[in-house]
Formats: sequence, C-alpha cells, structure tokens
Amino acid sequence: METLRKIKTIVISSLALCAVAVSASAQDLLVEQAPLDKQMSLVDSISLRRMLLNEAHLFPSQELYPEWSNARVHFEVERPDSFRIDLADFVMPTTNTKITDIYGYRPRRRRVHNGLDLKVQIGDTIRSAFSGKVRIVKDQGRRRGYGKYIVVRHENGLETVYGHLSKWLVTEDQYVKAGEPIGLGGNTGRSTGSHLHFETLFMGKPIDPALLFDFVNQDVTGDYYVYRKAVRQVVDKATGKVKVESAEAKYHKVRSGETLSKIAKKHGVSLSTIYKLNKGLNSRSKLRIGQSVRYN
Repeated sequence: METLRKIKTIVISSLALCAVAVSASAQDLLVEQAPLDKQMSLVDSISLRRMLLNEAHLFPSQELYPEWSNARVHFEVERPDSFRIDLADFVMPTTNTKITDIYGYRPRRRRVHNGLDLKVQIGDTIRSAFSGKVRIVKDQGRRRGYGKYIVVRHENGLETVYGHLSKWLVTEDQYVKAGEPIGLGGNTGRSTGSHLHFETLFMGKPIDPALLFDFVNQDVTGDYYVYRKAVRQVVDKATGKVKVESAEAKYHKVRSGETLSKIAKKHGVSLSTIYKLNKGLNSRSKLRIGQSVRYN
C-alpha cells in the first residue's frame, strides 16, 4: 500500500506541474487528465489484486477462521449455515489407491476414526491436496496419535491432515501449491504398518474424505462440496459406516385416523426409523390426536 501511495503522489505532482507550465482551459485539462485517471485506476486494480493475493498467502480463508494458530488440529468455532467448498483445483495426496481403513467408528477400539487410511510405503511422496498454508508441523511421539503429521489450511476453506509421516518437507507458516511435496509416507505414531492417515476438516470439524475424494479413480467427487451446518454425519457403531442426515429434529403432529405407517409413508421414512427416534413407540402403540411423532 505504501508503494501505491508513492505512485499516486508522483502522478498528482506531475499533474500539478503540467497545470502550471501549460496554459490550457479547464476543459483541456480534463481531457489530458482522463488517460491518467485510467492509468491510476489500473494501478489501483493491480495493487488490490496483489494485496488480496498476499493476504490469501498469509491467511488462507481468513473470512472464515477467527485466528491463525499452530496449536490444535481440531477446534470448535461458529460455522456458517452452509458453505460451498471448491474442489476443482486439486491434486491427489498420493497415487496409491488402496484404502486400508475408512472414516467412522471403530468397534474394536471404541473410538471414532476421523479420517481414512491409504496404503503407502515408507518414503512415498505425499502432496498437498490444494494450495494453502502449512498450519501445523508436529510429532506426537513414538506410538502416539498421528506421529509426524502436517496440517494445511487451504484457500477453499478446507484443512487437510497428513499423519504417520516419516519425514516433513515443509515448515509451519510456509505457503504451498496444490501438488507440492510436503512429506514422505511412514509408520510413525499409533500405527501398525506404513500408511497415510488423511483427514479433511472444515473449520475444525472432520468431514468424511470419501465425500470429497474418490481415491480409487484418483478424482474428486464433484466440482464442489456443500457443507451444511444442519447436516450431521452419524456413525453406525455396529458397522462403522457413516450416514449423512439432518441434524434438526422434525416432528409430525398426529391427526384423526393417522397411523405410524401412514406417517412414515408421508415423510418417506421407514417404520424402524420412527421406532428408533421415538422411545416407547412400536407396532402396538396407539396414537393420540395432537401427539408429536419425530420422523427425522
């Protein structure tokens, strides 16, 4: 911005000198000044673009995130009701396509797996999925958590996590381009074999990477992904599979002559869903007029 002020000062001073040296009518001066106004407008536009680009490099997605911190991977902040995440300019983090563990609840370990695991060999190149800035480069220690890991915040609002690395190729606060090597595959941390633990986060909240990336076909699932606050990812603890459903409970007020079957059919849900959402309701239940039945 200081450079822009200097350019303006020089141009304005030049105009003042021209006005003194040349005898011209006010109309002539306006005509002569017009091209300079266009040049100043061009200077402003170029400087603004450069400034915005520099800010994007310094603080990617600063309109979403309240701060830049190298402390935590996951955190809670106020998220927008919906946000469109551009997936167009992507590079797959690895060319390996074998998924060894999916996103979801792990019954054998009684905890949620916030990413998915991809089979890689020690020393395989791991690349940044999108352009952005490296937020965290840390080592959680031997047999603990991610081991050596990296978190990158991207310009599209996403953050990606790369865990169990053998080596880092970047440092915190470094700007990286999509496809740029950031680390090497490894077997550090809580890991039983060499693999890449890959997470996708939106404002600290994990999203199933399979909703964004098709690793088998080495592509993204679409040009964009829409995050919706009123939608949640529910993990079936028995199977570990993820279901996406509305986070907002919806109810049906019972009218005369309605049955649970009719209510389920009306809202396009199964009777078993009605039973699960309403404790005490079953096939023998009698409904009352005005009773509220949850269907979502």
